[in-house]
Amino acid sequence: MFALDLKIVLKLLGGIFGLFFGIVLLCYGILLFKRPSRSQKIEQLFQGISYRRKLYSQPRRYFLRHSFLVHTVAIDLTVTGIQILTTIGFPGEDGKEFNAQTTGDFLKTHRLQLAINGSYFQPFYSKHPLSFYPKSGDRVDALGQSIAKGITYSPPQQGWNVLCFSSENRASIESDRCPDNTQYGLGGGYILILNGKLARKYQGRELSDRYPRTAVGIDRQGKKLWIVVIDGRQPFYSEGATLLELTQILLDLGSDRALILDGGGSTTLAIEKKGEIKLLNTPIHTRIPLRQRPVANHLGFFARPFEF
Repeated sequence: MFALDLKIVLKLLGGIFGLFFGIVLLCYGILLFKRPSRSQKIEQLFQGISYRRKLYSQPRRYFLRHSFLVHTVAIDLTVTGIQILTTIGFPGEDGKEFNAQTTGDFLKTHRLQLAINGSYFQPFYSKHPLSFYPKSGDRVDALGQSIAKGITYSPPQQGWNVLCFSSENRASIESDRCPDNTQYGLGGGYILILNGKLARKYQGRELSDRYPRTAVGIDRQGKKLWIVVIDGRQPFYSEGATLLELTQILLDLGSDRALILDGGGSTTLAIEKKGEIKLLNTPIHTRIPLRQRPVANHLGFFARPFEF
């Protein structure tokens, strides 16, 4: 009798676990289906802000190819109505600078029209979908200088280059520290392009490692800004790009200077559409498609609706 009861219990448990994993797989499949199309798209989002989605395909070994989906936003900083916002810090007794939040929440809270993730930050870890840091509201520090409304919330740090905006909406990319008249700024990693040319040599894993990427480029006058967001870590959809591939895209756009921002699971491009948050790319936080990562700071834009 006991053996029979045990078999029944094991059978029931097997059924429950089977049902659970079936639901998980179904939910994952729905997320895959909801990702943006890989087809090419060109769209005027707002006044002074245009968008392009394009699938790139590059050769690799044994006659195979790898592909990655590139989202490009071009912003004319001279257009009336374009205003910039970076995340306002919340210094506390714990010594941390920011409350982590997703890019979509940043956009919604400030009623922005477009936003992307910003600086690298710490502390951070990602073990599995239920174990990661930070979660929304957790305390973090941005790496590199971070300025909002003329106030510095994260100090300059050597090796962390910066994207800066003056009170006249002029953009510049600087080493370590923004100029004194900067109203908004945030730190990034490598300067990829300097004076219209490659700013650094790529070697080793930099030529082969493909990740989701976020980067910005500017023209020589600082009047035009390009945002490049590349999806990755998603086989048969978008595998991610190398640093050299990313840099070449920014060069082809006409960037005089370019800076890489935080990438990987942080990479997010969100817009406002009819009062709702819409993701133009597919974030991949904790390997879950369309799941946004809470990050330290962001770069956002106010803009007027596009009139046909």
